[in-house]
Amino acid sequence: MSLPGMSGRMSAASFSFLYRLPRILVTLFGLLTLTFLIGRVLPVDPVLSIVGPDADHETYMQVFHQLGLDKPIWEQFVLYLGALAHGDLGNALLTGRPVIEEIGRVLPATVELGTLAILIGTGFGVPLGVFAAWNRGRIGDHVVRVISLFGYSVPIFWFGMMGLLIFYAWLGVVGGAGRIDLFYDGLVEDHTGLLLIDSLVDGNWEVFRSAFGHIVLPGLILGLHSMAYISRMTRSFMLAQLSQEYIITARVKGLSGREILWRHAFRNILVQLLTIVALAYGTLLEGAVLIETVFAWPGFGQFMTHSLLRGDMNAVMGCVLVVGLVFITLNLIADTLYHVFDPRIR
Repeated sequence: MSLPGMSGRMSAASFSFLYRLPRILVTLFGLLTLTFLIGRVLPVDPVLSIVGPDADHETYMQVFHQLGLDKPIWEQFVLYLGALAHGDLGNALLTGRPVIEEIGRVLPATVELGTLAILIGTGFGVPLGVFAAWNRGRIGDHVVRVISLFGYSVPIFWFGMMGLLIFYAWLGVVGGAGRIDLFYDGLVEDHTGLLLIDSLVDGNWEVFRSAFGHIVLPGLILGLHSMAYISRMTRSFMLAQLSQEYIITARVKGLSGREILWRHAFRNILVQLLTIVALAYGTLLEGAVLIETVFAWPGFGQFMTHSLLRGDMNAVMGCVLVVGLVFITLNLIADTLYHVFDPRIR
């Protein structure tokens, strides 16, 4: 049994997707083109990354031709797009494995870390933002704003190093670098690539505790960073709503502060928050490079950075495509929810 009006809402969302599809394709094409051109002008030789600096000239030229670097740039790009149309992202230069397999190997670690962080950031950031807006100009508002400013301004790698020093080296209450203790590595079957979920599925609580002990600190640090952004935006949205005339009318009618705050004002910013949370989540998935480096987290950001430094443009192009698809998908989800929940958009 369908809900009243749900078919109309989904039709509006489908029309919005079709309307935006050409712009999505143009955006992806521009992203790939720009990344490809930048990769060709970087002072990094992918051939040397494979053969090493001590290889002879004959070996060097053989690999140079195998990679197709002797062809004009436009031809290289056309060949790449042709392979991409068939789902082939090429092979990673250093491992020789398909790039899509390498990304599939490292992406779950970042998804697990980013999901925990966005849950923390949203779970604390939204209530703090609402609280600050309701207590505008009071001590509670100032405290929330200072916390947000601190979390947003202090370099995230500094948080990571201080966290490891205090909670791992001194107190020993969290795990160290990596996703899990080496003793437990490989003890659970890889169902989803997410260690917390896989260990729960297998009922292995020792592995779960080890995985949770390693993820909790980087997750909290990333969560604090996203919480700062989400709380600031929530406060701003709520202040705009609390100054509207319908809020004054609700006060005159004698509604309680809780009803005014959550039933009326917050409901009107919910759609805006969807975009903020979606963008924050996308940023966590592709921008957690520093935390992954500090904690030796074998994730997507670290893989992309190492590939770029080594001149592995097949891997870099694949990573850029994934990042673009992540942001586009999250924006489409937010846009679809707009049409489902907000009749003004329809």
